[in-house]
Formats: sequence, C-alpha cells, structure tokens
Amino acid sequence: MWKPKRNTAGRYCFSIAYNILFSEQDAEECVNDAYINAWRSIPPHKPSCLRTFLGRLTRNISLNRYNRNRAQKRYANTELALDELAEVIPDPNSEAVESDNMVLKEAINGFLETLPKKTRIIFVRRYWYLSPIKNIADAFGLSESNVKSILFRTRSKFKAHLEKEGIVI
Repeated sequence: MWKPKRNTAGRYCFSIAYNILFSEQDAEECVNDAYINAWRSIPPHKPSCLRTFLGRLTRNISLNRYNRNRAQKRYANTELALDELAEVIPDPNSEAVESDNMVLKEAINGFLETLPKKTRIIFVRRYWYLSPIKNIADAFGLSESNVKSILFRTRSKFKAHLEKEGIVI
C-alpha cells in the first residue's frame, strides 16, 4: 500500500480513501484532489483542525469516486458498512432530514458521547472511516464476531437514541 513519507496527514487521508475504494491509484488521486480542494477553499474558510478538514474532504471525494465506480465494479466492504447503517439512519436525501441536519448532527454527537471509548472508536472506524471488520478486530485484539456483535448492539442503541430524540427512521 502506498504511504507518503513526508507527513501523517497524507497517510491519514490515504487510509480513509483506501478503506472506501480499495484501490491505491484511486486513493492517491482522491488525496491529491483533497489537497487541491483544500488549497482552493482555505483562504475564505479557515478550518479549526486542518487534519480533520483534509480527512473530511478526502472522505467526501472518495465516496463520490466510489459512487461513480460503483456501476463498474462492486466494493463489498463499503456497500456492507453503508447498508448496515441504512436501517438506522434516515435517508439523507429525504426532505425531513435536509431540514433537520443540525438536529441529526447533534443527536449523533450526543450518542457518541454516551458510548465507552472502545465502542465509540470501533463504531466510528466502521461507519465513518469504513474500515473493514477484520482490520478493526486486529487493531483491538478481538475476534471478527466480537466486533460484529459490538457493532450490532451499538446500532440498536443508536436507533433507540435517534427515536428518543424524535428523529424518524
């Protein structure tokens, strides 16, 4: 796997893109596009944390690339992670969600704050960074079935939390 030697932000962005696309070349291009987009947007917009800003740009660009490539070939891990959350999070294109994005964002952040650190990291790695379950299991010294159980229970709690907040699924 390609890893830039100069900075950790490049490795961080590359790992985000690679977890979505599973292609070194596509991931490298997405990281480069993220740097270009950051260069163009930073003068009027000053991010509080550059690394997080670059990671978000990389993730959005990679997901767009994924959607374009999806017609050509299937990305099983990305599809699976997105499908797992589809039953919990409302459709982002629905009118109700568009008008309540801030409420949804606050509900998600509130839920994440209630989780134990290890569970929160596992949940975020799977559904934000789209890391494969095997990689998460290896990183925490857990079995894949244990990680799947943690994710299942956390999704159930997440769904209940959203319903309690009045967010229709």
